[in-house]
Amino acid sequence: MFSPEQRCGHDDPPPYLEQSGIALGVMFCFKGARRSGLNSMVNGPAARPLSPHLTIYRPMLSMMMSIVHRLTGIALYGGSLLLAWWLLAAASGPNAYATFQSAASSFIGRVVLFGYTWALIHHMLGGLRHLIWDTGRGFGAAEREWLVRANLVGSIVLTITLWIIGGYLMGGLR
Repeated sequence: MFSPEQRCGHDDPPPYLEQSGIALGVMFCFKGARRSGLNSMVNGPAARPLSPHLTIYRPMLSMMMSIVHRLTGIALYGGSLLLAWWLLAAASGPNAYATFQSAASSFIGRVVLFGYTWALIHHMLGGLRHLIWDTGRGFGAAEREWLVRANLVGSIVLTITLWIIGGYLMGGLR
């Protein structure tokens, strides 16, 4: 498989590597390459394009929602701390619960809880979108964009709806 001019003076690879086409730099190298230890086959600048990065691609909604999905996952860790605080306060007695309720009912507390609710719903819908993709469906350009838009709009609508219903059941938003 490898001609003599492609080899650079190292031992021949075992026959199973020769047949499968797998090249290990530890055993041999290609024409123009220098042996450089166990981890690299080629020294010097690579004659290939750089890895894609955010600065290369035009931002697309699906790319932005992928980033938001990761950020909402991180935000859910913080929300879990809020949930733990609420449970500990409820178990600790009326004074501890009053402290939590005071913080949660403040303007900043409500903004944080609203953001946590949106992050939870958005992350859940993003997970459903990925579940659909795991079945091999929804990869067409139109389908992909529809799923991303449905995720974004659905998370906003469901969050607002949940807060309206919750506020109504609690006797109105104060």
